[in-house]
Formats: sequence, structure tokens, C-alpha cells
Amino acid sequence: MDITAFIRELLFGHDCVIVPGFGGFIGNYTPARIDKSSSTFFPPVKQISFNRNLNHNDGLLVGRISESAKMNYVDARNLVEEFVNDIRKRLAKGEKVVFENIGSFVYNHEGNVQFEPDRDVNYHLDSYGLAPFQIAPLEGYDVRKKLLKYKDKDPVRQASVRKILWRAAVIIPLLAALVVIPLTTDILKTKVQRTSLNPLANIEFENNRQAVDKGKSDDSVLNLSQPTFTEKALTSDSIVPVKEEKLLTDKVIEKVYCLIAGSFKSEDNASNLMKKLEAEGYKPELMKGPNGFLRVSVMRFSGFADAANTKDEIVKKFPGTWVTRIK
Repeated sequence: MDITAFIRELLFGHDCVIVPGFGGFIGNYTPARIDKSSSTFFPPVKQISFNRNLNHNDGLLVGRISESAKMNYVDARNLVEEFVNDIRKRLAKGEKVVFENIGSFVYNHEGNVQFEPDRDVNYHLDSYGLAPFQIAPLEGYDVRKKLLKYKDKDPVRQASVRKILWRAAVIIPLLAALVVIPLTTDILKTKVQRTSLNPLANIEFENNRQAVDKGKSDDSVLNLSQPTFTEKALTSDSIVPVKEEKLLTDKVIEKVYCLIAGSFKSEDNASNLMKKLEAEGYKPELMKGPNGFLRVSVMRFSGFADAANTKDEIVKKFPGTWVTRIK
């Protein structure tokens, strides 16, 4: 059975395919290149080389044959061994053994296997369908000359640039004048100021000033001929008393401190403590505390110092009494 078809199939997807007992085929990647001498473009290729020292069984080829031929692994391995024995016998006779689309094998003068790859086959999948091609170079083509020629023969572009520069030279001074003139002059001010550059305005101003001064002198003469009136003395009756507004002051918040003799969850326990306090001559109160507790207050005080002094006396008979503020 010829197993070269399985070797070719595995070379498309693997970089190394080993034939147990014979050697390994290795795929070497070569990027795309250009042969400038022949103006030929070559696509990326995966060239095949052979290494006779890679002859161990890695299971790749035998497993593929077993899967494709529907046979067990042992039979597939025996099939590969028979193929290798046949190849070695043919090489020993001096024959040239050809693996189609892979390469050829011969024994050299030293008795070693020599491999010649088939360079017309590309096992690189990304280069599928790409073939080398030639393109004749363009003679007398210089990119720099083309650029200079295009630059010299572009009157439309030169005219547009000149037009833009001319417009900028006209518009920029006008914009500067529109911004600077209102800031440095009084054009926008509504107040009319007198200037000495208009002689008619000066004459009119002087005539008006003389007429005003004359009117003031006439009024002064008339005032001298009229009797003067004395100012009426201000009396206390003429003084209107100012009603003082009453200042509203904040109401002083009275602080209240209590002596708490005990805090109970049960109302019966609170009542028992109140009876003991009444027996001692106190007038206790029952107050609501946090979390639903009932507090028994001995008495109230308006200052903390009085409450603290009294606590020292009561704590002798009722230990645990403390001072708390309720207002």
C-alpha cells in the first residue's frame, strides 16, 4: 500500500511528519520574496526537507492511516513497516524512489539516503492558489522627476494659493481695525463731550455761561431788598418721638436633669422601686425610656451640679442611680 498520500495530507497541517523507521519530513517556512534579476515575485512557501534521524514512531502517521483505512493501530503500524522495508530494498538496488509531489530519494556514494525536494509544490495553506509571476520593470521611470513636473505644471493650485493669500491680506487688517478702533476711541460712548476744535460751540457755551451768571446777580439783589426770616426754634413738642421697637430675644431653654434610680422592662418592677422611694420620703415619677423601658425618676433639678450632689446621697441607699438630661 502506498502511504505517500497520507504523508502529503499531513504536511499541509503539520510542520513535521515522521515515517517510523525511515525518517521525518520537515516543513520550513519561507516568506514572500522578489528575484530582481528575473523580476519574479514568489509567494510564501513551506519547503520540505528530510531528516533520517527522526525515525521514531510519534503516532501521527500510523494514527491517520488507522483512522482513514478503518483498521486497528497494530495493522496500520505493520503496513508502515512493510512500506519502509520495500523502500529500503529498492534504494539498496540503486533505484531512485520518488514520493509524488514530495521529492525523490537515492543512495549517494557513501551509502546514505539523499533527498531532493519537489520545488513545484507549496504546502503553505495561506499561499493556496498563488503562483510566481513576472513583471517587466518600467524603463526610464523616475518618481522624483514626476513630482517636480507635477509641481511645476499645477497652475490651478498656484492660483488658488495666491487667491487665499490675497484674501487673507485684505481681511486680517479689517478685522484688526474693527477690534482695535472701538477700544481706543469714544465712538461707542453716549456722553457728549465739549471740544475746543469747534469755535461755534465755544462761543455758544460762553454766551450761556454769561447769561447764567447775570441771572444769579439779579437774584442776589432781589434777596437783599426782601426781609429775612428767622428759623423757627425747635421745641420739644416738635420733636417726634421715635418708637422703640422691642427686640425679640430667643426664649431661654430651661435645662432639666433627673435622677434615675432604675430602668425596667417590667412595669411591676418599676412599681416596686417607686414604693421603696415613697417610703423614704421621695416623690418618684415613672418615665418612658428608649427601647420600651420604664425609668423611675427620684426628682428633678434645674442644674447639673445640684443633681450630681444629690445623687451622691441617694446612691448610698439606691446603688446605680445616675443623672440624665430630659430637656
